[in-house]
Amino acid sequence: MHTVGLTGGIACGKSTVARILQERGVPVIDADQVSRQIVKPGEPALVEIVEVFGIRMLQGDGTLDRKALGALVIGDSEEARRERRKLEVITHPRIFGRIGEMLQALAAEGKPIAVVEAAIMVESGNHRLYSALLVVACSPTVQRKRLMDRQGFDEQTAQKWIDSQMSVAEKVAVADAVVNNDGNRAGLEAEVARAWAEIEDKLSR
Repeated sequence: MHTVGLTGGIACGKSTVARILQERGVPVIDADQVSRQIVKPGEPALVEIVEVFGIRMLQGDGTLDRKALGALVIGDSEEARRERRKLEVITHPRIFGRIGEMLQALAAEGKPIAVVEAAIMVESGNHRLYSALLVVACSPTVQRKRLMDRQGFDEQTAQKWIDSQMSVAEKVAVADAVVNNDGNRAGLEAEVARAWAEIEDKLSR
């Protein structure tokens, strides 16, 4: 079974691209959903997060306070990077292990191809694990506006979130195909069809 990594910058629309691919019959594993599963109450990752970051990371009902955790690890300061590395040591092996199990199940079903959607795939170097890489890109102006509209951020906060991640240009530089998402839904669907054809061509060689 061929595996395709799907990533892009924050607010570039990779989740929308994932849904379009699913509508085309392509199985997609969402790493963000997996990351939520592995920190549910009773999961070892949540226990370890509390041990490392403190009981303040829990909400009253015992679930992870994602906003409190995000406040610690988001940003480009040395402290934020240090805390982010601590979190990644806890979560990444468990996330990748779960994704591996899901890919094995799809292969056992006879699926010829599957997509793994993840935000920091290039940063972690895990894009090299897949047969091909599809990157969703948009202009910095569009990226910032979408993030402000979606999250209610002011421009400065939106830019802080963008700056905390690898640039879109760096991700595009290692892509096998790129979906440009500066336009409307119809334009995006056309871009996905074009880029996916490039991916299929690469995998058929």
